Amino acid sequence: MPFLSLLSILLVGFLSMSQLVISEVLNDQATLLAIGVEFKIIEWNSNSSDYCKWPGISCSSNNSSVEKLDLSKHGLQGNITIISELKTLKFLDLSFNNFHGIIPPVFGNLSDLEFLDLSFNNFGGPIPVEFAKLKNLRALNLSNNLLNGVIPDELGSLKKLQDLQMFANRLNGSIPHSVANLTNLRVFTAYENELSGVIPDKLGSLSKIQLLNLHTNRLEGSIPDSIFAMEKLETLVLTQNRMSGYIPKSIGICRGLSNIRIGNNNLIGGIPREIGNISGLTYFEANNNNLSGEIVMEFSKCTNLTLLNLASNGFTGTIPFEFGLLTNLQELIVSDNSLFGEIPLSILRGKNLNKLDLSNNRFNGTIPGSICNSSRLQFLLLGQNSIRGGIPHEIGNCTKLLELQLGSNYLTGNIPPEIGHIKNLQIALNLSSNHLHGQLPEELGRLDKLVSLDVSNNQLSGSIPSALKGMLSLIEVNFSNNRFSGPIPSFIPFQKSLNSSFLGNKGLCGEPLSVSCGDFDDSARDAYHHKVSYRIVLAVIGSGLAVFASVSVVVLLFMMRERQERAAREAGKCDDEISSNPVILAGNVFVENLRQAIDFEVVAKATMKDSNKLTIGTFSTVYKAEMPSGMVLSVRKLKSMDKTILNHQSKMIREVEKLSKLCHDNLMRPIGFVLFEDVVLLLHQHFLNGTLAQFLHDHSKKEDYKPDWPARLAIAIGVAEGLTFLHHLAIIHLDISSGNVVLDSNLNPLVGEVEISKLLDPSRGTASISAVAGSFGYIPPEYAYTMQVTAPGNVYSYGVVLLEILTTRLPVDEAFGEGIDLVKWVHTAPTRGETPEQILDSRLSTVSFSWRKEMLAALKVALLCTDSTPAKRPKMKKVVEMLREITQD
Repeated sequence: MPFLSLLSILLVGFLSMSQLVISEVLNDQATLLAIGVEFKIIEWNSNSSDYCKWPGISCSSNNSSVEKLDLSKHGLQGNITIISELKTLKFLDLSFNNFHGIIPPVFGNLSDLEFLDLSFNNFGGPIPVEFAKLKNLRALNLSNNLLNGVIPDELGSLKKLQDLQMFANRLNGSIPHSVANLTNLRVFTAYENELSGVIPDKLGSLSKIQLLNLHTNRLEGSIPDSIFAMEKLETLVLTQNRMSGYIPKSIGICRGLSNIRIGNNNLIGGIPREIGNISGLTYFEANNNNLSGEIVMEFSKCTNLTLLNLASNGFTGTIPFEFGLLTNLQELIVSDNSLFGEIPLSILRGKNLNKLDLSNNRFNGTIPGSICNSSRLQFLLLGQNSIRGGIPHEIGNCTKLLELQLGSNYLTGNIPPEIGHIKNLQIALNLSSNHLHGQLPEELGRLDKLVSLDVSNNQLSGSIPSALKGMLSLIEVNFSNNRFSGPIPSFIPFQKSLNSSFLGNKGLCGEPLSVSCGDFDDSARDAYHHKVSYRIVLAVIGSGLAVFASVSVVVLLFMMRERQERAAREAGKCDDEISSNPVILAGNVFVENLRQAIDFEVVAKATMKDSNKLTIGTFSTVYKAEMPSGMVLSVRKLKSMDKTILNHQSKMIREVEKLSKLCHDNLMRPIGFVLFEDVVLLLHQHFLNGTLAQFLHDHSKKEDYKPDWPARLAIAIGVAEGLTFLHHLAIIHLDISSGNVVLDSNLNPLVGEVEISKLLDPSRGTASISAVAGSFGYIPPEYAYTMQVTAPGNVYSYGVVLLEILTTRLPVDEAFGEGIDLVKWVHTAPTRGETPEQILDSRLSTVSFSWRKEMLAALKVALLCTDSTPAKRPKMKKVVEMLREITQD
């Protein structure tokens, strides 16, 4: 009898559990159907009862209860409260959507939740204190929303939490002391908020933390000693706060640190000598503080040091000779201090040195002949010092220099003609405010990439050589306050310059000066000297012309205004979809013979019609614009988040004009721009072949598709060469994808959106941009933590493009499986038992043995580029070499 009773009890219990499981399954199915309706998820087929196979859903193995819901990157919106009905959820990812409103407090009832990602949405309001009930939570990401209020003290009860990210919100108040209770925390990022107060000293108890990033807040007080007790800490970023006090000597305790960024604060005192204990230190930035004393030689013990930035402080003394031991040093930036002594020869021996910035100090002595021992030196900035002597002829050995700043020193002698050998010189050549004399060497005309030339305030004489017409990229020039004579060569960059760029030279004449040279041939002009009486006559004529020009301008302005008013009145009568003509604020076409063919107003109107839309990217939308002349343009309209560049309109115009001068076969150069209201339009040539994405994923689906591996390999090499050129100019692309590569009529690839990369330029320092830099599927894995765009990150994105070319697969495809993108799908092929041949596009790889061999070689390159560790990825120059070797084998 007792046995039967026990059996009946067990049976009843089993039936109850079965009913509970069945009830739970039915509830989950009903909830998922409701979620599909709310979010308009058309991929969820209500006719299929096996919801565990629906995209974004994973279930437990025993009872089909939903454990994972991944709806990231779908552009969804709607009420997310209903998700709280999925009681057994362990993983919930709603990132990169358009959800708004408050975060539902009922999410705190999901007691099994281990992973919650609500980042990159538009959630507002406070962080729910109910999250404190999620005792199993290991990762919480609330970043890039509109959250406000304080960080709840209650979050300190989440003992299992390892990853806490809430950057780019509007959070205020102080960092709660209870964060110190999160003893398993490995990542804590709360940068770009409005946090205030001091950093809690108790944070030192977070012994497992590896990344602490609090930059761009309002934090104050000293850097706590306890931070450096975090024995696992690798990255510390406190940039752009209000921190004060000294850098603690305890910094030397934290030997695992590789990245220290504490710039843009109010720190005082010197650098502790204990810094030398951090043998693995790679980056150290402490610029824009009030630090003082000498630069300690102990930095030389940090043999992995790649970047040292101590600019804009009060350092004195000399640069330690021991810095020559830093063989990995790429950038030394000590500008705007009170350093003195000679230019440090020991540092110049470093073969990896890329940037040396000693500007605005008190350095003296001479420029050594060994200035270019570093074969990689691209930026040499020595301006505003007390350097004497001549410019050595060996300066011509600096063949990779992009920028040379020697202005505001005491340099004497002639300008060496060897400067003309620096063919890569592009950003600037500044020799102003010295004591240089003699003539300008004609060899400067070989600098066909140079954008800015300044030789003002010297004692240079003779004529301005007509050979300078070879400086085809020149935009900014300054020859003022010298002893130049004769006519200014007829050269558009000279004529477009302000007359102040040529003033202070008593013997100069011609445009843009209002001093005519008369009718002389070239030989007579070289020997030409003004006479006093003739100068008076010229001045009178020039004044008359100026008056006539002024009157003409006024008349023209009245005529233009009348025409605009008449056009506006006529537009008001038209029954068109555009109610008024856009008011053009500025515009220019950089190609002379295209100016008459382009109508700015028509360009602007074209971007107001959805029917003209060609592609939509991360930072811009591209429209097709047909001119009355018959010319067709591609017009890139910057998205609203980039309107801030309008606050620096003149700088933007200069940047775009500079980029129009970039000469490379694989870069898409702007041919003009238009500004109207708060909109920026960039004009490009229109190509009928469209983008690489369309070529790979649209054309290859057509019945008449003909496989052509050599054409694809040529495209891959062309894109790689375009990116190599950009990296050579220290330009990091923000959005490398197949959609941003345009193919011309010969299928030659042109990398687009280069202008976006220069106009936003977020790559310096620690500040991140307001939007995600990159397209889904192309973003390198490290970007999630650093939010910084880097050259290795560009290599990763290129690797994805190369995989697209090889596989004809989309970067993100549900066919790969849940949470798997193209990179993971390719890298994990061996674990699935698949050979490389099974990954490649079989329509290409089966054509011939040689094609297959070349594709397998290219696949190896793509795998290197998409390595999860940035340091293991090759540089773009090496990528080009490897791809070119494929065709030579």
